[in-house]
Amino acid sequence: MAATAPLRLLAQDADDLAVVSAALQDAVAKIGDIAFEPKARRLTVAFNRFRWEGGGKSRERVRAGLQLGGVLGVQSRKLKRDAKNAVVELLALTFEPGEAPGGAVVFTFAGGGDLRVQVECLEAVLADVSTPWPTPRAPTHEA
Repeated sequence: MAATAPLRLLAQDADDLAVVSAALQDAVAKIGDIAFEPKARRLTVAFNRFRWEGGGKSRERVRAGLQLGGVLGVQSRKLKRDAKNAVVELLALTFEPGEAPGGAVVFTFAGGGDLRVQVECLEAVLADVSTPWPTPRAPTHEA
């Protein structure tokens, strides 16, 4: 498998977040890997993301961290917060503008759950934090 540099992305507007969302499509995380630090106003999520940048042919996953700064609050819907080992699969990240420059970053998960993160401004960082490992199959989507 071809070696590529670890992914490092910064999102400061909705278009940037769309790129981060594409990189994280079909990423999986445990509920326990979602950490909100109210005093630091930070949300961090550790994902095992599929490496789409290989054109989907590489069939690799990599551990990646997504961190949002300037977080004012977090709300969840249909997520098993008491089940730390429950796994969620990310479908998309979107930004809903609010009072400029703030708004909400919405994590949409398979199965209908979501996480809504109120931010004073959009500041998201995605970084690979491990070496890739092979996975037996690539995520598939119905046309």
